[in-house]
Amino acid sequence: MGSEVKQVQSTNDSSIVSKCSMVGLGYFQDDFLKCFVTKQSRRAPLINRGYYVRAKAVDHCLKQFLLLTKDHPVRQILSLGAGFDSLYFRLKACGLLEKTVVIEIDFPAVVHRKRALIRANQELAALVGSVDSAESGLLQLEGTDYKLLAVDLNDLQMLDLGLTKANFNPTVPTLVLSEVVITYLTNERSSALIKWAADSLSSAVFVIYEQICPDDPFGLVMRQHFRQLNSTLHAVAQYPNAKAQRKRFAELGWEDCTCIDMNEFYFGLIPEEERRRTDFLEPFDEYEEWHLKCSHYFILSASKGEMVHYPLLKLPADFALKIPVTFNNKTIVISPIRTDLVFLGLKRYGHRSSAVVPHIVITTGGYGESECAGQHSRLKDIHCMANFGDRWISATVQAKQAENIWGERMFHSMTMLSDQRCIVIGGRSSPLCAFQEVLCCEFNNLTSSDPSSIEISAEAVDCSGKKPSPRWRHSAAEVIYKDRKYLFVYGGRSSSEMVLTDCHFLDLDNFTWVQIPVEGPYPEGRHSHTATCWNDSIIVACGLGKGTMPLGCIYQIQPTDSGFRWQKFQCHPAIVPRYSHTAHVIDDKLLLVGGVWIHSDPVPGVTVIDLKTGESQNYQLSVANVKWPLMLHNHSSVLLEEEKQLLITGGGGNCFSFGTHLNVLPALLNIAEIL
Repeated sequence: MGSEVKQVQSTNDSSIVSKCSMVGLGYFQDDFLKCFVTKQSRRAPLINRGYYVRAKAVDHCLKQFLLLTKDHPVRQILSLGAGFDSLYFRLKACGLLEKTVVIEIDFPAVVHRKRALIRANQELAALVGSVDSAESGLLQLEGTDYKLLAVDLNDLQMLDLGLTKANFNPTVPTLVLSEVVITYLTNERSSALIKWAADSLSSAVFVIYEQICPDDPFGLVMRQHFRQLNSTLHAVAQYPNAKAQRKRFAELGWEDCTCIDMNEFYFGLIPEEERRRTDFLEPFDEYEEWHLKCSHYFILSASKGEMVHYPLLKLPADFALKIPVTFNNKTIVISPIRTDLVFLGLKRYGHRSSAVVPHIVITTGGYGESECAGQHSRLKDIHCMANFGDRWISATVQAKQAENIWGERMFHSMTMLSDQRCIVIGGRSSPLCAFQEVLCCEFNNLTSSDPSSIEISAEAVDCSGKKPSPRWRHSAAEVIYKDRKYLFVYGGRSSSEMVLTDCHFLDLDNFTWVQIPVEGPYPEGRHSHTATCWNDSIIVACGLGKGTMPLGCIYQIQPTDSGFRWQKFQCHPAIVPRYSHTAHVIDDKLLLVGGVWIHSDPVPGVTVIDLKTGESQNYQLSVANVKWPLMLHNHSSVLLEEEKQLLITGGGGNCFSFGTHLNVLPALLNIAEIL
């Protein structure tokens, strides 16, 4: 047995442990998965959510098939590469397999282990019924409505022979299931298998759960992960999107095909009440990676014969998640900074960066790689970058009196004021521990050529007035009202609230939280949005709203004689909803940089909105100069106005089970040609 085959088989063991973890926390009901796991292990919340939506998608297709074919005298489920899947036992215990035969197929080594586990477990054996099993041969276990075949799917002749031994009937309605299985076959072999099913079965539906979008940054990390495991994903390169998958099945003999990504499935076919239930099963704050994971997996249902009339993935008539996006012909070049030294300290995400003076950038907090290279943790260091000529140098600097007050925070706000003070508000250490205090930082020795010699003093300010609740992923911006300077704080989330709707004003002269009336059409609650100063107003853009749906609306909050007023800003064309982006205003234009969107397939680059006319344009990035997958979410950016550049610091995140990806170096984005 080749090493790649062994590695593919081992994906069964890790997958079943992850499924069991998800079930154990209440995401999904399955009392039988634990029977196939020797040692349970709790997975990270992102992994649990990923396996939850996978389980829901496959379960949805199975139950729809069983419901729509209930009047037929016999139905069949043919599970390819079934591994230790418990679908037969779960559905049988619920009484859903009446008049249904389940046939599972996998490598002989996997089937032998599963057969032994079933025979050793009284509950499993009782559900199978009378069990006839052989110690060798293709048909390893045979019950009244359950068959277990030891067949390599590369060998269609042996597959035919095994199905004949299992009394498989090609004329009755049949669901063929491949849950991240046939992508491990070469494309020639998997296409032959798909065509074999179309040619052999009279009335059938082929259900696939697999990966897509291999060439964007998340997709590159995903593919590299499987290559390192010696489990190459073959299909995703040749069939990279839903359109290519539908075309593939049409060309191989299937009459109809529906293919949707997991964001479409999650929002279109999982009820809102169920989505709300899972939001509170465990602390969670990895929305970017969750949406990216869902955009890189699909559920497909291809049908033929009578099954064409029984669609399994029928989205509501009023549901349309995908939005066509048009990009300007110009692209924006992005390149890593030039540095002569080993550049440490900015492989992180969830941090904040600001320019103290035009050539010096301070970065605080986030999660990433400490100066003990390779170790990932929440960071409490303060990092300084300095630009001298065409080179950048960096150093970690110490803040006086900050050791006990700074904390290991991420997703805080850090606002550089017009008087060169810096105000830090909120953030979190974990989703259960948010910060409330206000920190005020001041800087000295800014003319030094050595960034490590810059002096920073920081203190926690005891603000009077009604304090905002602890929060993170909020926004903060300086605004002037009746000749007084205020810090405007809006939105975010907390340990108990998924989104916050409130806004607050901090008087920057006496550090008092004051009540200023705000009128107008109030925006819906959001976090991971941006708030940017424009003239005497603030532009609040996009964000993640209630129910974890990205928002595409832009609001302007303007001063009036009696306070402030919200006003919705109209863009044409309307912008694609996004969040976890950064934003800047230059020359009366709002630049939205990067972020995460789920309504379109290309990753967001830069959207430019003319604040005087409302006209918007999208630009893609030219990343040829960047030698790593460039992730523009959870990043920070600094406007270098004189150079007409944006400095991108950090970015990336935990890429599902594929590992944490952090952008290697800061990068410069040239925006002169789009202004």
